Amino acid sequence: MGRLIVVSNRLPVTVTLEANERLDYRSSSGGLASGLSAYLEKQAAEQGTTSDSLWIGWPGSEMDERFQPEIKERLKSHYAAWPVFLTHEQVEGYYHGFSNGTLWPLFHYFHVYCEFSEENWQRYVEVNRKFAEAVAEIATEDDTIWVHDYQLMLVPQMLREKMPRARIGFFLHIPFPSHDIFRLLPRQWGRQLLQGLIGADLIGFHTYDYTHHFLRTILRLLGFDHSMGTVALGDRMLKVDTFPMGIEYNKFHDATQLPEVIAEKEELKNVMAGRQAILSVDRLDYTKGILNRLRAWELFLETNPDWRERVKLILIVVPSREAVGEYEIMKHQIDETVGRINGQYGGVGWTPIAYVYRSVPFANLVAAYSYADAALVTPLRDGMNLVAKEYVACRTNGRGVLILSEMAGAASELPESLLINPNSIPEIADAIKTALEMPEDEQRLRLDAMQDRIKRYDVVRWAQDFLHSLEKVADPDASVPTIRVTSEQTREFAERFCAAQRRLLFLDYDGTLVGFSGDPQSVKPGERVLRVLERLVKLPQTEVVVVSGRKHDTLNEWIGHIGVSIVAEHGAVIRRQDMEWHESPPPQHKWKQELRPILEAYVDRLPGSFVEEKLYCLVWHYRKADPELGPLRARELVDSLLAFTGNQTAVQVLPGNKIVELRDPAHNKGAVAAQIATDAGADFIVAVGDDVTDEDMFRGLPEGSITIKVGRPPTAAAYRVRSQEDVLTLLEEFAEAAECEEARR
Repeated sequence: MGRLIVVSNRLPVTVTLEANERLDYRSSSGGLASGLSAYLEKQAAEQGTTSDSLWIGWPGSEMDERFQPEIKERLKSHYAAWPVFLTHEQVEGYYHGFSNGTLWPLFHYFHVYCEFSEENWQRYVEVNRKFAEAVAEIATEDDTIWVHDYQLMLVPQMLREKMPRARIGFFLHIPFPSHDIFRLLPRQWGRQLLQGLIGADLIGFHTYDYTHHFLRTILRLLGFDHSMGTVALGDRMLKVDTFPMGIEYNKFHDATQLPEVIAEKEELKNVMAGRQAILSVDRLDYTKGILNRLRAWELFLETNPDWRERVKLILIVVPSREAVGEYEIMKHQIDETVGRINGQYGGVGWTPIAYVYRSVPFANLVAAYSYADAALVTPLRDGMNLVAKEYVACRTNGRGVLILSEMAGAASELPESLLINPNSIPEIADAIKTALEMPEDEQRLRLDAMQDRIKRYDVVRWAQDFLHSLEKVADPDASVPTIRVTSEQTREFAERFCAAQRRLLFLDYDGTLVGFSGDPQSVKPGERVLRVLERLVKLPQTEVVVVSGRKHDTLNEWIGHIGVSIVAEHGAVIRRQDMEWHESPPPQHKWKQELRPILEAYVDRLPGSFVEEKLYCLVWHYRKADPELGPLRARELVDSLLAFTGNQTAVQVLPGNKIVELRDPAHNKGAVAAQIATDAGADFIVAVGDDVTDEDMFRGLPEGSITIKVGRPPTAAAYRVRSQEDVLTLLEEFAEAAECEEARR
């Protein structure tokens, strides 16, 4: 097992250059940095050694090239970190521009704030590539690579291209929006972002809703369906799952007993003069709903005059992105609203709001959590919101009420809080009154349930669950009986091919020699396919059989001139090399006339679908149809057909790749392949296919045949390859080896 390599926009340490050109190294703030550090420390303690990990990211400031070698060495040796240096233009375009000017507002449903700048998009692609190159430079395929957040959504696929067998995980720490919101991105950008993400083996989200939104989006934009969150991508599987991030529960809970925290809490008591406190802690951001919170507080004071001078709102706002226009406007609005409320309702010795606009040290924050009778956490949209969990962890006296937005990811884990709609000012105001008047017994019951939950599923457990799931999904060979064809295996097969006296190759067409298309008639073989088939056919004692469900006249037009044998319509029509076409006896059943109206009815119910008729089968195609409705209608059609046909043996119903096929069971690839193999007397037989109909062929061939599935099992084949590209590479190896052998002779 190799190292854990964490990849994020920022390193857990920030490097700055002081005026005297001295480099300063300071720990970065943030839930990810502290949370993963806790996980790594625990792993190291359990193993009795230092953690074998490396963190890759931007060190937080633009740095002159003169200092970069020194920074690299210091970060690697003292912090197990590796820097990715960015220029001013890259930071502006990639981070401030596309990440925070496009993705952040869009994914939080504030699309009116989005900028759609092509220049920023290009910077985003450029910097993601730079991160991927930095990882590939130092990672091995034994390492586990964990990429984080919206700034690096292209990195997984960029890494996959450089390191095909790498174990790659990705976690998104902000919401993933619904398909209707995501598609506001220009189509090329959106598709590229999704392609970037599915380069991972495991993608994690905070809530089931975000997971569902992502799965629906890749279905509608990329055409990838899933089964229980698992997506088949060639010969590998992508798992998409939900992992709600926790906090360092014990760190916050135990910190309430620290001397410095106790001192801060005493100071708060003196300032508050026995009054109750409502706490609000957030960084400055339009997603946090701070203005709605203040308006609700104003409404509460207006409608509950008996509570005036008995309670105070402690409003802590942490500066963030102050140079951004929307944030400057928001800061001005907050200042103005706080001033108005304090001016209208305040008096001598009491103001309704204690307003703090700065970063707050840890001890002060824990003291505020520990003192406040209620916390007001009301974001308009939030990926998780750890403030809610931190407040709950710090309530050691069994009292305290959490008022929480149902739009925060944490809401699904903390149902015992007072859940509110953050857009409803009256609802928030009512929740404040309920919190202040809630009996202590009820407070204790709610807190105990929430504390027990977040204590058990803390940030260490979150990381463990994600990495354990990644290990399982990224090791497909552990549970798959088939063997992946490696380059060494390919050479071995090529040697056996050369040594054979008589060679026989069975090759499926769609999904094996060529890819799929919405139009079944548009997938003519390309130059590479034709060239390799021609090379193989010219070899002595070699027969190439293209086995397909397609019509014989189509296959004859496309590849008939090469000299390959053709088995069309699953064996109903056959031509061996340059011989005449042979058709099976005419069908004796009338099932096509009886069943075609059912297929036509589903064509009417699903725009984009159509029926193709062949000599011995009917095929209902839905590749061009709505990607969500198509599979649903296909399942309904299969159920209808099975119910209608009952125990009939004259027809077989076969769901396939975006098709439902009805065929005469007497004609299948297995029976034909077995007969050809017997006639040929070959001592080297290979069969390659990707579809359910190819399973008949794999099972029907004699023992000792090499059977290869294109894509993932389940399959009866002994071997598997990833894609059509791998099939063509294998065939080219055969041709190359045999041609060299012939030349030597």
